[in-house]
Parts: sequence; C-alpha cells; structure tokens
Amino acid sequence: MLMHKITICLLLGLLPALTRSYGQDGMNVSTSDKVLNFPSRLLTRIQHKTADLDQQLSKQTEKYLQRIARREERMRKAMIQAGDSIGAKNLFANSARQYAALAQKLRTDTGDKKMSVAGEYQPYTDSLRGMLTYLQGHTQMSGLSPSMLPQLQASVSQLQTLQAKLQDADLVKQYIRDRKAQIQQYISQHANLSGLLGKSCQGMNQDLFYYSQQVRSYREMLNDPDALTKKALAVLNQLTAFQVFMKNNSQLAGLFNLPGNYGSPQGLAGLQTRDQIGQLIQNQVAAGGTGGAAALQSNLQSAESQLDTYKNKLSQLGPGSGDIDMPDFKPNDQKTKTFLKRLVYGVNFQTTRTNSNYPTVADLGLSLGYQLGHGNIIGVSTSYKLGLGNGWNNISFSSQGVGLRSFVDIKLKRTFFISGGFEYNSTTPFTSMQQLRLSSLWTRSGLIGISKTVSVKSRVFKQTRLSLLWDFLSYQQVPKTQPVIFRISYDFN
Repeated sequence: MLMHKITICLLLGLLPALTRSYGQDGMNVSTSDKVLNFPSRLLTRIQHKTADLDQQLSKQTEKYLQRIARREERMRKAMIQAGDSIGAKNLFANSARQYAALAQKLRTDTGDKKMSVAGEYQPYTDSLRGMLTYLQGHTQMSGLSPSMLPQLQASVSQLQTLQAKLQDADLVKQYIRDRKAQIQQYISQHANLSGLLGKSCQGMNQDLFYYSQQVRSYREMLNDPDALTKKALAVLNQLTAFQVFMKNNSQLAGLFNLPGNYGSPQGLAGLQTRDQIGQLIQNQVAAGGTGGAAALQSNLQSAESQLDTYKNKLSQLGPGSGDIDMPDFKPNDQKTKTFLKRLVYGVNFQTTRTNSNYPTVADLGLSLGYQLGHGNIIGVSTSYKLGLGNGWNNISFSSQGVGLRSFVDIKLKRTFFISGGFEYNSTTPFTSMQQLRLSSLWTRSGLIGISKTVSVKSRVFKQTRLSLLWDFLSYQQVPKTQPVIFRISYDFN
C-alpha cells in the first residue's frame, strides 16, 4: 500500500506529501492532516482545456445562431412576397433580436459560485469542480504556494464559465425547438406556405440536430479526464475531509438532496425494508386472483422488451442523447467535426510485374484523405516506385519512378466501396529530381474498381483497405501497362 501511494505521488509531483504523511518508521499519519503539493501543470492543464472548450462552444453557437437567423429572415421575406405580410410580422417580429440576445448572453455569461448545474449528470466534471472548490477552501492543507493561488482562482472561474455556457447552449437549443414548432404550426394552418417555407424549416431542423450533437461532443470532452487529473482525484479521495466535502457539496448530492446522516443507521430509520416491499407486491398480486402472477410476469416481460427497444434507438445516437430531436433525415457523421478531425492519413502498397513470375517494382504510397460523410472520402496521394530487380537470384534496388494520385471512395454497402481515381506515373528510372520534370516521362492512369475495409486491432492502424482496380487507360500506353491492380492501404485514423 505504501509503495502504491509513493508511485502516485511521484507521478503527480507530490513527493513532499510523503514526508508529512508518514513518519520515519513508515506509519500512516491521519489523512486529514496530509499536505498535497499539487503541481502547477495540473492547474494549467485544466485551465487550458476548459478555455479551449469555451472558445469552441462560443464560436459554434454564434455560427449556428447566425445561420438560423438568416433562415428565418429568408422565410420572412418569402412570406411578404407571397402577400402574407401580417403573418410575417407576427411570426418573425422579434426573432432577430432574440437570436442576438442569446449570442450576447453566451459571450458575457461567467456564471457564479452558487450556480446550480443542470442537465445530464457528468461524474468527472462534478468531481473536478469539487476538487477545485475544495482546494480553494483548504489552500494550506493542499500545499499551494501563494504564487499559485491566482492560477487556482483562474481555473475555478474558467470551469464555472464553461458550465454556465453549456447551460446557455441548452437554452439556445430549447429556443430553437420552440421557434421550429411555432413555424411548423403556422405552416400546418396555411397549406399554401408549405412549398414556400418547407425547405427552410427542414434546414432549421438539420441545424438544430447538428448543433445538439456539437454541444454533446463538448460535454463528452469536458467529462474525459487525462491521466494527471485522474491521479490527483485518486489522491484527494483518500482524504476523509474531501469525501465529506463531496458528500455535502457535489452536484450528485444536490440532485438527490441527501441528508446529513446519509449512510448511517439513523439515516435508514423509517424506510421500508426489502421484505416489506415484497409483501406489498404479493398482496397486490393476490388481489388479481389466480391469474394475477402470470399477468404481472407477462406485463414485466413486455415492458422490458419495449425498454430494450428504446435503449437500442438511443444508443445509435450516442451517449447523452436524451435531449436530442430524432432526425427526419440521414445525418452526416462528419458534419460537426473540425477540418483536422476529418482528415485521414494512410499508406498503401502494390506491386507491378514485368513477367509472369516475379514482381519487379514495389509501389509505396502516402495518402491524405478528407471525409465527406456517410463513409465517402476524397484525397490525394504520392508514391515512390522501388525497383526490386529481375528475380530472386538477381535482387537489386533502384529508383524506378514516382506517382501523383487523386482518389475517391464512395460507400456502397457496409464495408464495400466504389473506388476510383486519376494518376500520373513516371515509370522511367531516374537518378536526379531534374529528370522528373520531363513531361514525356509521365503516363496517365484512370482507375475504377471496388474496395473493402477490414478492421484491425492495432495501436497504429485503424483499418485495412483492400482494393481491386481496373486501369482503363492502360491499353493506350506504349508499352502497355498492367491493367489490373491490387492495392493494400492502411489508414491511421
């Protein structure tokens, strides 16, 4: 046990805590008196993470608010042109100001210490907030130097601001839901406006869906601790004082309104026992006659089956999807990702034969793809042609050329894709880069075929792609190039 705590303290930079927690003989001193010298890098990491999420959330929310405000403005103008100026005035009179007010609130909201955190319960965020608040009130015990106090206060303020803005984001989502419902109700009452406003209203529904996914992804990132923070919480959780503090001040305690004597025999006084509840159920079943037990069992099985159905539907939308609208369109799984997150890096390999027995050239390539969504990818690639010689008895390595490629993969079904691309290949041996500038050395290839992805369990590669391609331009080349190509690709992410 002692060695385990020494390891934790070394990883956290808390070694000085051991000299105060254990005497010369290694005996454990009271944990309530333990001094925890939390490193500055822990607070820096927390502050940077919350500040980055704050910036991303604010930027994305303003973008979606502006987009939906423009949609409503187009609908207002369309209604005026259709001769319904009174309806346009009643329906869109204050919408622009409301969207601007929501954006302003998000930019300036910093929350407060007594703010009650609403929404889905996030255990790590609750513990992180409790840890920082606890350290604020126990600076001497935590071993924080005076120079670190402003940094601690900044970390607390930044987390508080981010939680306030996440709640503001929930208000934004609710307001957009209400606006969508009002517009849809008006359209249902005026059938002539369905074709005029239906497309914009559908776009509004898509914006709401993608924004909800974006906010949920930020919540998940906030609720994902790194190794350093996990170890800090592990050390704090050994303190009785911190355990009592979390029991009385955590978000979970506020949700359930736990009494002060929670967990003690006195806190259980007056509660029904399991035997008493079982007796009540038996009395109710007996009142239903001889078929009461069978009816109860049948209803329980039916309810369990229906609950499993709902759980499966929710699981398809990902964790924390209880507040999201069911989409009436096929969502793009890449829509809410940043540009860099949509990039796919890979390597590929193929061989080219000059006779029926031995490959003479190994084509080694690097690729960079961009995920369009629904499994579709476009990208570019470059390759180097390594000469291998003329047989197993005459192996020699040489530079046989290079290639420039473009490619597209369109998802066909499950793990199968339609693949295509256009390539320029220099298949002439070269000794200097100057030789590659001659356009006469380059030949063209037009490829089309089918690919299949195979998932692999590897820390480096995410999946393997096997491609069988036909070069329909090979018949125009002199000498004729290989018409059928088998290519193996490995993707990093």
